[in-house]
Amino acid sequence: MPLRVTFLGTSGAVPTVERNPSAIHLAREGEELLFDCGEGTQRQMMRFGTGFGLSKLFLTHLHGDHALGVPGLVQTLGFNDREAPLSIHVPVGKRREIEELVGVLGHRPAFPVDVREVAPGDVVRGEDYGIRAFAVDHDARAVGYALIEDERKGRFDRERAEELGVPVGPKFSRLHEGRPVELEDGTVVRPEQVVGEPRPGRRIVYTGDTRPTAATVEAAADADLLIHDGTFADDRADRAVETGHATARGAGRIAAEAGARRLALVGTSSRYAGDVSAHRRQASEAFDGELFVPDDGDVLEVPYPDAD
Repeated sequence: MPLRVTFLGTSGAVPTVERNPSAIHLAREGEELLFDCGEGTQRQMMRFGTGFGLSKLFLTHLHGDHALGVPGLVQTLGFNDREAPLSIHVPVGKRREIEELVGVLGHRPAFPVDVREVAPGDVVRGEDYGIRAFAVDHDARAVGYALIEDERKGRFDRERAEELGVPVGPKFSRLHEGRPVELEDGTVVRPEQVVGEPRPGRRIVYTGDTRPTAATVEAAADADLLIHDGTFADDRADRAVETGHATARGAGRIAAEAGARRLALVGTSSRYAGDVSAHRRQASEAFDGELFVPDDGDVLEVPYPDAD
């Protein structure tokens, strides 16, 4: 099934005409997740057609450009007659601030909003995936998130199954589910005879704002997509260190060390206006995988690692 990433907001702290503050929408297997929610995110969702079927929202930290869109989004969801609960995941110690933000100006959501704290190492489980929080280096509480899908079943070798005398039908499914089957002549066919090794799921990693860290390398090991802070080019490397951000080159080095397949740079400082050519060039000098410096509204589909 497709895993679709929509870049709703790709700017740094100051929005521009072209770029909204931070927000990443991820759709997979009929579920919608949102990572960060800068101001105006609900309008970006309408503009780029993601819909409002969110089940979970993950905030990396509570700086305004990553969280001020929360009250507007919650109120918009209510205006759309939402009844389903929404879980909001925040760094440890930030639950009260987000509950106050949701209820700003006395607003009381018409649907359940469950704010939950996460610490580095905590995993939020979905039906066939987990989202693990990991430490980043921006402020004392900030975290990044790694979406890690469960292993998938190995490929079923239909031709081999038929060679072994397994009739087409329910016995195929039982074998693929890992259960042996008995044929009419008493022969037992075991799953390992017709089913290959388990296949990896996908790994999508989002850092939010951060300096380059070893924790990100670990979280993004063999990632199918690393979405990394790329606020500055080399000309502002000192500024990146001072403010807890990364340069495009630094992000490229992290992606290379992690063995990531794709790297997307977000959080572009407004000082670069519409010209990110330096970011693209400098990151590519450190990372030779697929590289993206997405604009707002860009969509990236992430295939399985073993996709043909």
